[in-house]
Amino acid sequence: MTAPEHRAPELPATRRARLLLAGVLLSLFLAMLLARALGEAGLEQTALFYVGVPALVAVTVTLTARPRTAVGVALATTTIGLALAGPLLDEGVVCLVIAAPLLYGVAAAVGVAVQRVRERGPGGRAPALVAAPLLAVMLLEGVGGVSLLPREDAGSASVVVDASVDEVATALASAPDYGPFRSAFLRAVPFPHPVHAAGAGLEVGAVREVEFTPRRSLGIGAEPTPRAMALEVVRSEARDDGGAVVFAVTDDTTLARWMDLHQAEVIWWAEGTGVRVTWTLRYTRTFDPSWYFGPVQRYATDQAAAYLAATFTPDGAR
Repeated sequence: MTAPEHRAPELPATRRARLLLAGVLLSLFLAMLLARALGEAGLEQTALFYVGVPALVAVTVTLTARPRTAVGVALATTTIGLALAGPLLDEGVVCLVIAAPLLYGVAAAVGVAVQRVRERGPGGRAPALVAAPLLAVMLLEGVGGVSLLPREDAGSASVVVDASVDEVATALASAPDYGPFRSAFLRAVPFPHPVHAAGAGLEVGAVREVEFTPRRSLGIGAEPTPRAMALEVVRSEARDDGGAVVFAVTDDTTLARWMDLHQAEVIWWAEGTGVRVTWTLRYTRTFDPSWYFGPVQRYATDQAAAYLAATFTPDGAR
């Protein structure tokens, strides 16, 4: 009869690695479960999603795996979650790129806070008691219509062109020739790009049908879906020294997942030897938290307004 074999005791490093892997997998599972639940409840655009999910990842990894570098593991787990979000949650590139800095920031901040509380014991809980109510307030943004900042906002851009008032009006009334984005931000995200427009005229009732590059979801087996925007002139004014036109957005499958764009206004007036043209895009912010998505969406619409100002500049004035 042979003596039973004795296994060598598990090394601390091996045990720590197994625990870390279990913590990472558990946090990802809970995060995906929470994301699905929030999506079913219609809360996927609230702070409960964009703050709650990375916070859950950081807390779960830190408390279950107890890594030496909680922040590093939380960020690595968030990266894996972002990589899985596209195929499993059918998210697009724009949403993931825009949300990534927020998700990383929340994961890092919560990871640091939980790590310090764990290391300092009861004496380190005071900062957590202060941070917990703040986190709770942040999580409530978007739930039940709660918002710290106004949802109605606008982006604008102005340019002076070397042209006459009539030449500017003619350019605005004609179908544009859309060029590439000049803005590094619009190119990097990347935002949908207009490729073709049908319709002309500045009289009230004139319509525009604008075709954009298709949406390319990262979902498994997802096919590119067409995107377009329909606009109608609802106010038009023309004078010898300038004018103003307001386009109402009547249908939008381009930015609907990103914001509720409802109006575009362009005004122009003689200034010196040229004409000043100002574009204003009015929209309703649909994503929370407001302190993050508010400035991001405002900057994006500022850049989009600048693109329109350059696009509708008369050929001889470019």
